[in-house]
Amino acid sequence: MKKTPLYEIFWLFFKIGLFTFGGGYAMMRIMHREVVEKKEWSDDQTMLDLVSIAESTPGPFAINASTFIGYRQRGFLGSLIATLGVVLPSFIVIILISLFLQAFSDNTLIQGFLKGINAGVPVLIFHAWYKLGKHLKINILNISVMIFGFVVAFFTSFPIVYLVLIMALIGLLSSFIRRGETNDTLS
Repeated sequence: MKKTPLYEIFWLFFKIGLFTFGGGYAMMRIMHREVVEKKEWSDDQTMLDLVSIAESTPGPFAINASTFIGYRQRGFLGSLIATLGVVLPSFIVIILISLFLQAFSDNTLIQGFLKGINAGVPVLIFHAWYKLGKHLKINILNISVMIFGFVVAFFTSFPIVYLVLIMALIGLLSSFIRRGETNDTLS
């Protein structure tokens, strides 16, 4: 397999970091398009697994996902370059905003621009959810866990971190149960 040049890894994640507004969920769709559809560095199932892992581990989705993808392409150096690429645009923008904070807060064009971006972010999130959700197996457990997670997340003040851990535990237990049933039928 031909090694991906480091500059290509950096540039891809720099563009993702530069043109993605709204954080991790909004970034999922763009990252999927670039990494799975265009570059073919990954497949849909691996990307779905990556989303689960990147959202369950400490740190922002963008950093976790880019680090993993960079590592798969070029090892430690690839992960370092990919992470730097995705973080650098935000760092530069934050520095610029802090330098010109007063001008940004008073400028109605900038405020309108930011309001437009905020309105578009839910569309990106929904699209990413739809694209990745198509690859989930539909069964009673997955639907039950999804409904349970939705109800708890939106209608209670239960900490999301614990909810993710509980849902991961349910998935793990169901995997062990299914594996045990498979072993019983083979015996």
